[in-house]
Amino acid sequence: MSLARSRIAARLIAVAALAALTAGCFQPMYAERTDGTPGLREKLMGVEVPPVEKNNASRDARIQVEIRNALAFKLYGNATGMPPTHKLVLRFNTSRSSLMLDPNTALPSTENVGIDAQYNLIDLATNKSVMTGTTFARVSYDIPGNLQRFARQRAFRDAEDRAAQEIAENIQTRLASFFVAGT
Repeated sequence: MSLARSRIAARLIAVAALAALTAGCFQPMYAERTDGTPGLREKLMGVEVPPVEKNNASRDARIQVEIRNALAFKLYGNATGMPPTHKLVLRFNTSRSSLMLDPNTALPSTENVGIDAQYNLIDLATNKSVMTGTTFARVSYDIPGNLQRFARQRAFRDAEDRAAQEIAENIQTRLASFFVAGT
């Protein structure tokens, strides 16, 4: 019995020693740099997010504004951006599909809103692409009945807004990863 306990204790000591060796490798993403290089926050503030080319007064133009505003807030916070060092070119497509049909009326009772986005980060100093990627968001919403047209439109718009927030979050996370790791 005591031999088993001593083996367990030896294993725990070995695990603790290995953990102590790797403890100095951890560096928080948003930590302030003391060596004079710009931190992640400053790098993200240097990303310019130009408007997406969509027809004015279209549903896609409204979604473009939602994505752009959410992304700007995630990159800059409540401040404005710094002089741009990079430009983020964004393209996206939207989709809408019925998930469930009411068996009595054959009308949809649950629908899905989708946004598929492609983005390209361009270094303004060299005018070359340094990172490209794709992301998507699928958000479902319930339709509250056949006679409630306003509620259906509001639910659809809220689902679009949630999908736009998710797209902005995905892109911001990928940009942060790029600026920290360089890949």
